[in-house]
Amino acid sequence: MISSSESAVTVLGIDPGSNVTGWGVVRESSGRLELLANGVLRVKGNSFPDRLAFIYHGLYDIIEEFRPEEAGVEQVFAAKNVMSTIKLAQARGAAIAACASFRLTVQDYEPTLVKKTLVGTGRADKEQVAFMVARLLGRAHIDGPLDTTDALAIALCHLTLRRFRRLESLA
Repeated sequence: MISSSESAVTVLGIDPGSNVTGWGVVRESSGRLELLANGVLRVKGNSFPDRLAFIYHGLYDIIEEFRPEEAGVEQVFAAKNVMSTIKLAQARGAAIAACASFRLTVQDYEPTLVKKTLVGTGRADKEQVAFMVARLLGRAHIDGPLDTTDALAIALCHLTLRRFRRLESLA
């Protein structure tokens, strides 16, 4: 039997970027999804280390405020520009470090897995993902840029796959 404390979980979804990092916090309780907050960090700093610190501290503050138990973070995809890929990986590292500061369980998700889980195809475009995120959260639309809906999609994917993992463990 699942206790009430086990049935509710709050998840932070993170779409890391060196210029814009999307984030979203979703709670699931007894199968009901609730959007707690979402937004973007428009990264600032004079140097790249300053920008990484901005991501770390911004997410740290969000985690401190909303107290999620778990986090989902998008994996880095290989871009054509190697330096862009490296910067994205470093931004992702800053995001994961913020989560680790609170000892959150962090799960990585490939963009295609997130899309397939929510939309049914790994090739869905950002607008299709945004549409499904809004529907799953009982909204007509989600305010903010697509980085926000991408982050919420990661949180929703995490919650969906988390349910599947729990069901497998009961079998």
